[in-house]
Amino acid sequence: MEKVNVKQVMKVVDQMANIIIKNEVYFCELDSVAGDGDFGMSVAKGFKQLQQDWDTLSTETVGAFLKDAGMIITEYCGGASGPIWGSAFRGAAKASKGLEDITLEDIATMFEAGIAGIQKRGNAKLGDKTLLDALIPATEALREGAHKGESISTAFTNAAKAARDGAEKTKTMVANRGRASYVGERSLQHPDAGAMALGIIFTELLQSV
Repeated sequence: MEKVNVKQVMKVVDQMANIIIKNEVYFCELDSVAGDGDFGMSVAKGFKQLQQDWDTLSTETVGAFLKDAGMIITEYCGGASGPIWGSAFRGAAKASKGLEDITLEDIATMFEAGIAGIQKRGNAKLGDKTLLDALIPATEALREGAHKGESISTAFTNAAKAARDGAEKTKTMVANRGRASYVGERSLQHPDAGAMALGIIFTELLQSV
């Protein structure tokens, strides 16, 4: 059975940080339409700190690494991004506690736990025009891939497409959560910045890892 070890998980998270930092300005531009325009800066701040503290992170198990990463992200990402993204990492950490390597089944479970952490923090659901509109379809693709016995690469290819498609759908939604909810129907025709960011992260991770 195909598995991913701690070092490979660390490589993915490190590359994720690179993608977020590279797209910092673009993510802010996406957020400027219906939000405060600081989303990219807020998220990048936490992931810059994560890379600075990289050598202090646990490498014993997947869960221990993600727990340490989640603590830094929670503390250093600005605004609402810290609690939201940190909750996702901490949820995934709990789901992978004690595991030195993970299967696609484990990965799907970790993503589901990350979603649960986000929802517990912000009470958002599918259709509220948040990053969950990309993350939930992507996670469903991973779970479906696990059920079908797909390779991790194939499942993530499908997950990336699901994330992009989900992000595009947010253009037709009126925001019910977050800063964008304050502008009501003015958020129409504009995608949610967090959902678009996830679509980009998934896509660029596939190309680089």
